[in-house]
Amino acid sequence: MAKIVITSGPTRQYLDPVRYLTNASSGQMGAALAAVGLRLGHDVTIISGPVQVEYPSKATVVSVMTTQEMLEATAEHFKLSTGLIGVAAPCDYMPKVIQRQKIAKVGGTLRLELIETPDIVATIAATKREDQWVVGFALETEDHRHRAIAKMQRKRCNLMISNSASAINSSQTDLEILNADSFLIEHVVGTKQHAAIRIWDAITNYCGVGCRRPS
Repeated sequence: MAKIVITSGPTRQYLDPVRYLTNASSGQMGAALAAVGLRLGHDVTIISGPVQVEYPSKATVVSVMTTQEMLEATAEHFKLSTGLIGVAAPCDYMPKVIQRQKIAKVGGTLRLELIETPDIVATIAATKREDQWVVGFALETEDHRHRAIAKMQRKRCNLMISNSASAINSSQTDLEILNADSFLIEHVVGTKQHAAIRIWDAITNYCGVGCRRPS
């Protein structure tokens, strides 16, 4: 049995006490990957942003809000884990200044100054030992495979899953699984439950995780 960490869902970056930046990530892919991992006999910890999806009861769920909180929780649990599946869609930007009070309407244009948040997968992958692996997800709206390969190389991932915005908050997905040599392992179209099985098969074959395929 391996210890696996899965990041899932979105994060929120507050602008003021009531408004925030986020996205429509539902956590469905994270839940599907966790369910398959548990069926394979692994110990699964999910680091999740705010979602409505119900995660498998046998998984350990750590709830977070911001990208920084997700990074800190993931880093802590990854220390004693075999692998990370970074399927979450954390906010890439946060306001430079978080207003203490609700931002009032000013009758004109409101300008926000944003700064980048930490890259969770890249940060974790930079710390991985030889006996650990990291699988990343790249959601792009254009040049999917090219950008996914670039992200995989930059983030030092063992596998990269390339998908499009159509997968957000949907039960279906259309994705490509790429290995560290930028080779297309498989193009998967179907439910996220089906895709989770195919992704775990790739992890087994390319990351050295010995496990049986679920029925």
